[in-house]
Amino acid sequence: MNNPIHIYYINLHQINALQSGQSIRKQENIMSTYFFHSKRSRSHSRFFYLILCTVLVCPMLLFTGCGNITDADTSTTGNQPISISSIKLNTAVQITIYDSQDKALLDDCLALCDKYELIFSRTNEKSELYKLNHRKDVSDGDFSTDGQTTPYPVSGTADTWHISEDLAALLSEGLDITKESDGAFDIAIAPLTSLWDFTAEDPRVPDDAAIQKALPLCSSDGVTIDGQDITLPSDDIQFDVGAIAKGYIADRLKDFLIKKGVKSAIINLGGNVLCIGSKPDGTPFKIGIQKPFADRNETEAVMDITGKSVVSSGIYERCFKQDGKLYHHILNPQTGYPYDNGLISVTIISDQSVDGDALSTTCFALGLEDGLKFAEKKGVQAVFITEDYELHYTDGFRDEIRVTDVES
Repeated sequence: MNNPIHIYYINLHQINALQSGQSIRKQENIMSTYFFHSKRSRSHSRFFYLILCTVLVCPMLLFTGCGNITDADTSTTGNQPISISSIKLNTAVQITIYDSQDKALLDDCLALCDKYELIFSRTNEKSELYKLNHRKDVSDGDFSTDGQTTPYPVSGTADTWHISEDLAALLSEGLDITKESDGAFDIAIAPLTSLWDFTAEDPRVPDDAAIQKALPLCSSDGVTIDGQDITLPSDDIQFDVGAIAKGYIADRLKDFLIKKGVKSAIINLGGNVLCIGSKPDGTPFKIGIQKPFADRNETEAVMDITGKSVVSSGIYERCFKQDGKLYHHILNPQTGYPYDNGLISVTIISDQSVDGDALSTTCFALGLEDGLKFAEKKGVQAVFITEDYELHYTDGFRDEIRVTDVES
């Protein structure tokens, strides 16, 4: 028998336990191997459960069969890694540091998550983005003009607002991808996403009339950003940064940790994995690609990752079935309904996590052929998984990223 491999799963029971303060099995070991994995379900068809880049919350031991999967080397010289897990940004967050015992850094990372949530949240009425989206519902007197609290209207203009440096940077990133994708991805999709509630206890497809009414509003045409001033040509324009915010935040956490001298760590924001350097012994972190829909946990390949981001988008994350049809959270701003293009997921390997976050959604929206071309144009590596469970790589993937095939 092989050595046990620690695989971290997250499910709704674990999230609920964290949110309610209940105890979850104490974490004994911090792993440096992250697996793309799949599971079967009694009620959903098999492909609903391909879960890529699993969030780390509660470690579960997987004892492999008699195959050739070996235990990932998690040994470090000297002290053991330190780690913290929490529910932040409406998702599960885990920060693991391998070369420092300063636990205050972990608390500081969670505090940064709280800070950015108060900037980027679409639903928190106290957040900067919420206030910007609902600007027409608030009188001018309710906005600060002291230069301290954003957003606030720019004096002498009717449609220009001063926003924070972080919100300006994130919206600029989203607008760039929107233009490059010819609208397959549009950051001004909030009027549509607000209709779909994938987290409801009993989610339902919105009324088609409401969807059709929202579609003309889902366009960022004419939006411009000059420094920290954003011009919005219509009061109806509302942004949803859910497809890119976690990547941006992960990059900022990485900047913070590097500034504090950290050279070996993993940041995991709801499945957005960002590696700082390598393991302390100089070897890469390993990310496993689990064989889709196997009867038992079988790893198909393992990637060596050093200092890069791995982000996935797919139909498995937030979805529900109604009348036998699957509805997932990646919405087409042209139709108002989820994309149906034969893809299960797209995984992007990039230097910046914000790029991987934006491109995983955009490349999924573009479909296999155009998505592969777009990823290659943007200079990132990608893995597409289609409904026939085939893996499709960008050109040069294996030249840049070491992939070890694993026998079943």
